[in-house]
Amino acid sequence: MIRKAIDSDKETILKFCQNTFSWGDYIEYVWDYWLKEDNLLVFENPSPVGICHALTSRNQLWIEGIRVSPNHRRKKIASELISYSEKIGLENKITTSFMLIDTSNTASLNLAISLGYTIVETWKFYSLLPKTISNIPIQFENTIDSKLYPMYIDSWRWFPLDNSSIEKLSTENRIISSPISNNFSLSILTESEHFDNTLIATLFSKNHESTSNILSYLQNLGMDRKFERIQILTKEELPNHEGLEHKLTFHLLKKSLV
Repeated sequence: MIRKAIDSDKETILKFCQNTFSWGDYIEYVWDYWLKEDNLLVFENPSPVGICHALTSRNQLWIEGIRVSPNHRRKKIASELISYSEKIGLENKITTSFMLIDTSNTASLNLAISLGYTIVETWKFYSLLPKTISNIPIQFENTIDSKLYPMYIDSWRWFPLDNSSIEKLSTENRIISSPISNNFSLSILTESEHFDNTLIATLFSKNHESTSNILSYLQNLGMDRKFERIQILTKEELPNHEGLEHKLTFHLLKKSLV
């Protein structure tokens, strides 16, 4: 049976989410937020043995956090959770579904593709350490071409850059560029809704010099604003930069629900 999660499910579920990745898992940090956002789904058999979160936002469905207890894998639980999530999307008149999968997670990629998802982009995740750096030439952009920059990332969800979002981001000085060359790099900044003191930067890297300039600005901003973490998400391979570390590479997958 699939149902919505309740507070008392948390302890049972976190027990089988402890070692999902080599470094652990993040479910314990986002559980309370996802519960408030609604559609945190539990597969019960008869106790909780699987979960996923189905977020409907800005005419998109995001399926995230699919986890199945090791003792109950290969029983199509993940498939049923995904199908149930897609029904929620259709009930909300949403026609497009997205998910993110690590490029090394062959089993999950094969499952998603078998369910009709296609890989549309590949992204890299870097961490960046805050650092005090002075005299960094950065400019704030009032507008950008959404054809060149079609999407940005907010709390690890990819959203379209339309006129409304561009206006809001520019008003808040969250669109920055490096004026070093004509082919300048650009970044869009957001703060994580799920992790405290975490800055997320969608980075469009055009050349190494202007990209390094943006990275230095972000490090300085991290120190000024007391961010504990700076997360960089980009499609490009970034230049060597002090305090920058590549963490993982993942695919963005998409499916039309109609």
